[in-house]
Formats: sequence, C-alpha cells, structure tokens
Amino acid sequence: MWHKNRLTDRLGLQYPIVQGPFGGGTSSPLLTATVSNAGGLGSYGAMALQPEEILAVCHEIRALTDRPFAMNIWVSREDDDARDPGIADRFNDAYAPLRPLYAAQEVPSPSLEPLSALNFAEQAEALLEAAPPVFSFIYGVPDGDLLERFRSKGIALVGGATTVDEAIALDEAGVDAILASGFEAGGHRMSFLRSAESSLMGTLSLVPQVVDSVKAPVIAAGGIADGRGIAAVLALGASAAQIGTAFLACEESNASAHHRETLHSPKAWHTVLTRAFSGRLARGLANPVSEVYEASGVKPLPYPLQAQLARPLREAAQAKGDETFSNLWSGQSARLVKDRNADALFRRLVAEVDTCIQRINGV
Repeated sequence: MWHKNRLTDRLGLQYPIVQGPFGGGTSSPLLTATVSNAGGLGSYGAMALQPEEILAVCHEIRALTDRPFAMNIWVSREDDDARDPGIADRFNDAYAPLRPLYAAQEVPSPSLEPLSALNFAEQAEALLEAAPPVFSFIYGVPDGDLLERFRSKGIALVGGATTVDEAIALDEAGVDAILASGFEAGGHRMSFLRSAESSLMGTLSLVPQVVDSVKAPVIAAGGIADGRGIAAVLALGASAAQIGTAFLACEESNASAHHRETLHSPKAWHTVLTRAFSGRLARGLANPVSEVYEASGVKPLPYPLQAQLARPLREAAQAKGDETFSNLWSGQSARLVKDRNADALFRRLVAEVDTCIQRINGV
C-alpha cells in the first residue's frame, strides 16, 4: 500500500502526508490538529515564539488531537552580517528605495532596532520540555548533543535541506527523516551550506538525488498541491510529501482572510523569489516593496533586519484595511488550490493518490 512505509511507521502516521509549518503567525493549532486527526502529520511553525508560547501552543494542540504532530523552529535566527558594525549605514542605503512609498503612505521613516534576544537554544529547551512527537528544524543542523537529548525523549527529528550536500549533512547527524524542499515551495528557502540563490534545485531533480544519497527516509516538498504531486514524489523514492500552500489556503490556517482568498484567485498564479520582505530569499506574491527593490538593484539588509524596513508600511496599511504591502507567501502550484477546508483537502488528496496508483497499475 502506498501509505505504508518506514517513515509512517516511525512517526505513527496513517498517510505519508505532511502539512508544511508556516511562520509569520500563519500556523494554527486547529490546522495542525486537523491534519494529524486525518492521519497525516500536522505541523506548527514556532520560529517566532517565545519559550512560554511554545509550551502553550503544544498544550493547545494536544487538547485537540492525540495523534503525532511536529513543531518547527529555525536553527539560524540571523544572518552572519546582521551585526556588522557598519549596519547603520547599510540600513539607510536599503531604506532609500522605499522612501517614496513611505512618503506616499505618510508613514514615519523607520529606525534601526536592536536584534531580538530570542534564540534557537531557548526555543529548543522549551521544545524539550514540551516534548512534541516530532521536532523539525531548518536553516542548519543542531549540535549533536542537543539532538541526542531529543532522541532520549523519543522525539523524532526531521531536518530540512535544499541541496544534496545539505541532506547528507543531516543524514550524518542521524535525523529520522530529511525534508527535501524544491525551489517551487512558498515561503523561505532554508539553504544553509551555500547561498539560497546557488541552491535552487527543483523538486523533480532534488528528490531522487537525495533519496540515492542518504539512508534516512525523505519527505518531498515544493510545488505539491494535489494527489498527482504526492504520487509523483512517491514514485521518485520519497517516503512522504509535504504540502504547504494548499493547507495555508484553508479556513483552519491563521493566514488572514485576504491571504487565503488571494491563494484561491488568479493573483496567486505568479510568484517571485525575493529578499525584499525579510532579508532571506523567499517565495511569495510580488508587492510594491519587492517591486521597488527589483527595479532599484539595491541590496536588501540581512535577515532579520530587512523586515524592519518593510514592517511599518505593512502595519500602517493593514490598520486601514489595506493589504497592499502584506507578505503573501505562496508556492508555484497555487493554481491547483481548490479546498477551503483542511479535512476536505486531506480526504481529496488521499483519493487522488489512490486514483493515480490505479491508473499507473492499469486498473
């Protein structure tokens, strides 16, 4: 049976379908639990949460499901040059393309703010205390001693990769599964060995190469939004498929109503890869912020400082009910988005994979 393999056995899943974790406050305990209750792996993006918030979210998810779920955080929380002594001058240079937008919206000029004290180590300690069934992470490989502490509590480990070399590094660290993410995926590119721009592999190319290079089972991600995509990556040797955009568009997600509606519209059919929103390469829908940087050629600030330039415009507009400057994350398969209910989406995915398998077998 297509839905039974060593990964589903390890994680306790009925189906090898993973809901992608969403950052920026768009994850929700309800969506996570809905997917887990349907037999897949619901996930929650906790990279922006304080330790006490992580504990509260895990408690809330457990109140909604007794099935396995994943909590996801980022190993690297800032770029290497985010604390460059000359960052103030770079801040002013990076602000220049946005100055006309600020003036037109009558928004006060932004100022450089201190970096957050929140760090990966504190979040990891909270996850160890909360002990979710699955700990997933991106943007690097945690220290071996830390991973062993998670293992000792029976917590499964899933690490994200965008290249074969990154997958091998995760495999050598002894993770339980490797998420191989093609550049079709929405949201941030999780590259950590080389620049994201030099790590752009498509899912169709990346997945079989990773499968052939590692011992751990592989979860394929990027551009998968229906049962055909799931069947395709299973045929490539993946043990599961991760789906982001299609679940983000469901009513159970914490994405704004505008974001969800946009994902169901032709406006989501064209996406861009840009550093304009956060300083790290990410895929979403173009907006005036990304457009002015593309036109100017000015280099955005390192992560997370670039967000300090874009946030005031977005928040001022949102206060007026205007989503013009909002970051609307989306993968390249938004045209395939159909469902507004996560349970209905999950059931359709399972049925479509069954149909694909039957067609392949000539049934």
